[in-house]
Amino acid sequence: MSNSPPHHHARSALWRDPDELYTGRRPAWDIGRPQPAFLALADAGVIRGRVLDVGCGTGEHVLLCAARGLDATGVDLAPTALAAARAKADRRRLTARFLRHDALRLVDLTESFDTVLDCGLFHVFDDAHRATFVAGLRTVLEPGGRYVMLCFSDAQPGDTGPHRVTHDEIVSAFRQGWRIDSVEPATIDTLTDPDGIRAWLAAFTRT
Repeated sequence: MSNSPPHHHARSALWRDPDELYTGRRPAWDIGRPQPAFLALADAGVIRGRVLDVGCGTGEHVLLCAARGLDATGVDLAPTALAAARAKADRRRLTARFLRHDALRLVDLTESFDTVLDCGLFHVFDDAHRATFVAGLRTVLEPGGRYVMLCFSDAQPGDTGPHRVTHDEIVSAFRQGWRIDSVEPATIDTLTDPDGIRAWLAAFTRT
C-alpha cells in the first residue's frame, strides 16, 4: 500500500516524492505481513501465474507469491520501500524482482502477467489518472488475466486517509474490456486501527 497519503494529499500523491512516505515514521499500511484478504486469495489459488504487484511498497504481497513458487514482480516509485523489499527477500531466501517504475506507465514494462495485485494504489488516482492506470493494466495482463485490488471504501467513517472510493466508481472504471468478477466489502489492516479500515476487495478479468 505504497501510495496512501493523508486525505488532503489524496489528489496530489502523483507529484509528491513517494519516498517521503517511507522516511521517518513507519507508514500505517506497512504492517509487515500480507493483508488477510490477499492471503486468503493466495491460499485459495486465485493468485496464479506471473504476478505483478503495482505499488508494492516493502513487498509483502510479492513475497507472499514468491513463497508459493510464483514468478513475482513488484513495482513502486519509492527507493526506500524497494530497498526494504529486496532486503526482506534476501533474509527469507526468496526469489522476487522489485523495480522502480511508475504504475501509470505500465506499458513501458513491455511484459505480460497473469495476475496483477493492488493494495492501496487505485484509491490515490483522480478520474483521469484512473483511466490511464486501467488502460495500462490491459497492456500488461494476458487475456483472461485478473486484476485484484483492495482500496479505501466510502463506508469508512471520518475524513482522514485517502479518497474513499464508491462501488459505482469502481464499476465505472472497468466497464469496457473487463469482466467484473466481484466487488465486495473487506478490510485493510493497518498499524493504527485495530479494527482495520473499511475497504473494497474487487476482482476483474481482462476480456
